[in-house]
Amino acid sequence: MTENKTMCAEMETKLADMLLDPESVPAAVKAHVDACEGCREELTALRAAMSVMDAWQAPEPNPYFMTRFEARLREEKNAPRAGWFERLRDRWLLNPQQLHARPLAAMALTVAVLVGGGAYLNSYWEQPPTPTPQTAVVKDLQTLDSNAQLLDQLESISATDQQDNGPAQD
Repeated sequence: MTENKTMCAEMETKLADMLLDPESVPAAVKAHVDACEGCREELTALRAAMSVMDAWQAPEPNPYFMTRFEARLREEKNAPRAGWFERLRDRWLLNPQQLHARPLAAMALTVAVLVGGGAYLNSYWEQPPTPTPQTAVVKDLQTLDSNAQLLDQLESISATDQQDNGPAQD
């Protein structure tokens, strides 16, 4: 059964050939269509569709079509010429060969909005760094470390105090 379904799937492409040019179809295809009920029904349905299409008649054109067409053509020829901006806008909006530009423009605008909005939100939500609280002792030590002249003066005062007081007693 699965072999038959595979064979029928291959026959679908060959049924159109059998419908349009039955003499060029191989004998194996004709034998399969004669033996397979599904392929035979498909071929019958295709023949019915083709006969309906062959019987279809194109409607007669409106007798006033050419008159209206020529009047419209004259109006367009006599209309004032559009400026360069209008021509550029019409070419951008109505040219079917440039429809690829619209998605690109939309994508560029989206990226610009996202980048600009992200930069704004980043600067808006960014908190200034909170200063670490420093005690008076730490600040004094940092000041002393940064002022070498003051350290030299304190050392000289300390040295004179030790000379005046004498050697330390243990």
